[in-house]
Parts: sequence; structure tokens; C-alpha cells
Amino acid sequence: MTQTTTTATSQGSFIALLPLFLFLALFIGAGVYFQQQGVDFAFYQLPSVIAILPAIILALVISKQKLNSAIDTFIGGIGHSNIIAMCLIYLLAGGFAAVAKATGGVDATVALGLSLIPSYLLLPGFFVIAGFIATAMGTSMGTIAAVAPIALGVANEAHIDGALMAGAVLSGAIFGDNLSIISDTTIAATRTQGCDMKDKFRENLIFAIPACIITLLLFAFAGQGQAELTQQPIDFIKVLPYLTILILAVAGLNVFVVLTLGIVLAGITGFATMDYGVIQFGKDIYAGFSNMQEIFILSMLVGGLAALMQQQGGLAFVSNQVNKLIGRFSKAKGAASCRAAELGIAGIVATTNACVANNTVSIVVSGDIAKELAQKHHVSAKRSASVMDIFSCIVQGLIPYGAQALLIASTFAISPVDAISHAWYCMVLAVVAVFIVILRPRPTRD
Repeated sequence: MTQTTTTATSQGSFIALLPLFLFLALFIGAGVYFQQQGVDFAFYQLPSVIAILPAIILALVISKQKLNSAIDTFIGGIGHSNIIAMCLIYLLAGGFAAVAKATGGVDATVALGLSLIPSYLLLPGFFVIAGFIATAMGTSMGTIAAVAPIALGVANEAHIDGALMAGAVLSGAIFGDNLSIISDTTIAATRTQGCDMKDKFRENLIFAIPACIITLLLFAFAGQGQAELTQQPIDFIKVLPYLTILILAVAGLNVFVVLTLGIVLAGITGFATMDYGVIQFGKDIYAGFSNMQEIFILSMLVGGLAALMQQQGGLAFVSNQVNKLIGRFSKAKGAASCRAAELGIAGIVATTNACVANNTVSIVVSGDIAKELAQKHHVSAKRSASVMDIFSCIVQGLIPYGAQALLIASTFAISPVDAISHAWYCMVLAVVAVFIVILRPRPTRD
């Protein structure tokens, strides 16, 4: 009996995946319904943390464990060290972003960027500004919210097509979010795959730099009109917190220390340059924590659900199916197997992201499967983390029902489809990433 159970578990169980399908059906179904009703941000009307609750109940019901044991498995998934560390980093990243914005860091960075942009390079210029801010803030949504209104005003003054400018800002936001060491996607990818953030950052550069150069050229050639921008006062001191965390993080300092120092430095900047007190400092940190509430709770619930599905053989089933697919396309060992595994990891996270419209959630959901594939086919941890982050961000920037497309479309008063059709960086990155995966030599796992 024990041997039969072990064999069944190793083969995996499709039934164990039903809770995940229920979650996707509820989340996507509600989004499609509200979209047909013409509701703004249709795919965000049913909070993901609510949509996942019936899935958790179903996972408990179909579990072969006794109820108390199944609940213990669920709680153990929530309390996994990777999940807890991820959630703590989310809080610190949210606190830093909120304090830096409240103390004028975003405005100072935008003003600095605008002062450096030639009037005939506005489109690539805003791509760079959005990319830098997203890399420093770790959020594409926060970047779009800060930069898009300014970009819209410049586009109107310079008679630049709004969809083109929206595409430049969206492209830059995705570029920076993918690279950022404090982005929630980076946090999720590195924690699930077990690598250092600095190593994943360096690996990402191999994909991002050529895609960035090509995108800059495309936006430069597509430039329409020009405008002499009014010079804004530049406060270099307020840009320092962003530069500091970038330098310290790339240098390899512990991410908890980096973010804590970033929060303190942003607060000190506010104390020194404006009427900013300790009480407001504390309130802004808490506001940043609150901004991370949904992804914080969802990551915990997804961790618990993943533990239940893993215990019941759901993740083993997916892993086995992907391995069979990889075997069909790659009978050879070594580099060919490694290459096929990377494409398999990319396909899993991209498909999941297209379903849930959230790149962080897609990484958390598919993280264990990707790690198992990486270990089996000798893909380095930094590469599997990089591939997951890249392809989740590509899809996130190209789905019209994603939060990024919806936000920038509403700011520019265009359709989300118009916005994503000009998100050229995501398209270029997809092509570049596939070519690099196929052509680049394969190192062994770290």
C-alpha cells in the first residue's frame, strides 16, 4: 500500500491541480464579466485574495490527509521561510517607495531626467526616465503613476502621438521593474529559485541590455516633433536614496539591510530639505506597508495552497508533463536538455501570468515547478530566476487587462490595446530572450 501511494505521488495527480484551476476560473471569469460590463480595471474588481479562498477550501476538501493534517500542511506552506522572507521584503520595499515619494525623490528624479533629455529625443528619454525610476522604486505601477501624467503633458506640447508616449513609459516601467533588485518579481524569483539578488541582476543584464538598446533606437526613429521643456529645479540630494540602494544592492549587501538603509536615508533627506517630521515619517512607512497588503496576503495564501497541491501530487504532475514535453524536443543530454528546460520554465510562468494577470503571483505559483526543472536539467539558479522574471514581465506588459496597461491607458485616455501595441520593449525582450536561451552556452547549476 505504501509503495502504491509513493508511486502515485511520484507520478503526480491532475486532481490536485483543480484548486488552482478554480482560482483562475474565478479570477479570470470575474474579470471577463466586468470587462463586458464596461467596468474600469475589470480584472481587479474581484480581489485576488478573495478569489483564492474557495480554491483553498477545495484543496482541503480533496486532500487525502485528515482535516487537521491538511490544515497543518497549509499553515506550513504559509510559514515557509521563503514565503516569510518574501513578505518581509515586500513590506520594506513598500516602506521605502512610500517615504521616497513623500520626500520628493520621485519628482526630483523626473526633473533630473527631463533636464538631460534633448528636445528631439523625448520618446527614448521618457523610456530611460521610467526605467531608472522603476529600477530604483521596484514597482512598475508606481512608476507609471508618477511619470505618465508628466509624459502626457510633454506629448501634448510636442504633438507626439499619445499611444507612442504611453508605450515608451510602459516599456521603461517594465524594463526597470524586471531589473530592480527590490521589485516584488525579483524577490519572488530569487527566493523561489534560491539565488542571490545581485547574481540574478547580473544575469538579467545579459538579456535586458541588448533589448534596451534596440528599443531606444526604435523610439528614437519613431520620434515625432519636439518641444523645449521648462527647466524644473533639480534637488540632487533627493535623488541620493535611489542611487544609494542601487549601488549597495548591486554590491551584494543583504537586501534587508539595503532597504532599511534606504528608508532611513529617504527619511533623513526629508528632515533636511523640507518640513517633514518623525511622526509623518512613521505614517509614510506604514502607508508603504499597507500598499503591499494584497501581495503580502496573497503570497502567504498561495504558499499554503502550493503546499497542499504539492503534498497531493499536483506539482509533480505538472513537472512530469513538462519533462515529457522537454523530452520530445530534446532527446539529447546536456546543453540541449538545459535549453529545453529554460524554454519550459519560460512557458510555464508566461502561461500562468496570462491567466492571473499578475507577474509576481505567476512566479510564486510556478516557482517550485521551475526550481525542480532547473535542478533536474542543470540550469543555474540565477538563470532560472532570471528567465522566470523576464517572461512574467514580458507577458505582464503585453496583456490589455493587466494593471499596468489599464493604468497608463486611463491616464492617456487611450485603449489598453493601443498602449500595449506600443510597448516595444516587451516585444523586443521576448525575441532577444528566446534567441539568448537558444544560442547561449549553458553553465552548470550554481
